[in-house]
Amino acid sequence: MTTNQKDQGVHDRSEHDGQLIIEDLGAGYGDLRILDGVDLRVRGDEYVALVGPNGAGKSTVLKSIFGLTTYMGGQITFNGEDISALPPEAIIRRGISYVPQNENVFSALTVRENLEMGAYILDSVPEDALREVFDRFPVLEQRQSQRAGTLSGGQQQMVAMGRALMLDPDLLLLDEPSAGLAPDLVDEMFDRIDVINDAGTAVLIVEQNANEALRRCDRGYVLAQGQNRFADTGDALLADTEVRREFLGG
Repeated sequence: MTTNQKDQGVHDRSEHDGQLIIEDLGAGYGDLRILDGVDLRVRGDEYVALVGPNGAGKSTVLKSIFGLTTYMGGQITFNGEDISALPPEAIIRRGISYVPQNENVFSALTVRENLEMGAYILDSVPEDALREVFDRFPVLEQRQSQRAGTLSGGQQQMVAMGRALMLDPDLLLLDEPSAGLAPDLVDEMFDRIDVINDAGTAVLIVEQNANEALRRCDRGYVLAQGQNRFADTGDALLADTEVRREFLGG
C-alpha cells in the first residue's frame, strides 16, 4: 500500500483550519459494520479524492465525518478536536459542510430559500455569503425565485453546493457530485469544484468518475471492502498499473 459569524456560534478559523485526520475508523449503520480501520487525512486546503468500487464504503466515510453513521471505533479529529461522536449540527458549527448525492435540495422551496437554509444556524442570513454564492453560480441568481425541484440536475447540484458554502466552511464534503449529470456538464461541475478549492476551501470528494477526480485532486485514497487499499498523489495513483487494472478500468 502506498500509503462576524463567530458571534453567532459558527467556527472560528485557526492555524489548524482544514486539518482532518481519520485514524482506524470503524463505522456502519445499526449493527452493520461497513468501515473497518480506515485512515485518511485532508491537510490545510487540500483537494482529496476518495475512489473505489461500489460498496467500498466511500459514502460511509463522508457520512461518518458528518455524524450520520453508527460510530464503531477509531477517531476523527478536525482542527485538533475529536469530533467522532458529535451530531451533524455540531459538525457544521466546527466548519464542515456536506453535500449528499441524493435528495440534496428542498424541491418545494425556491432557490433562494434553499440557499438561506444553509445558514439556518445563524440569527440572520449573511447577505455577503449569499452574494458570493451568486457570484460563483450566476444562474442561481437568475433563477432565485424558481422552485428548486424544477431545475435541471446540474442546476440542482449547484444549489446544493451553494447552500453548503453559505457558512464559508473550512472543509466541503462532496458525495458523487457528477452523478446523473449530462456528459457535457461533468467538466463544468469539476471546474466549479476547482474554483471552490482554489479559493481556500478544502475538498474531500467521493466520485464515480475516478479518473477525472484523481486527475484534478492533490491526493487520493482507494477504498475496497471498507478498508484502505492505496493512498498517494492523484497523478501517482493514475500511473499505478495495479490501481488502473483493479479500479480504473485498465
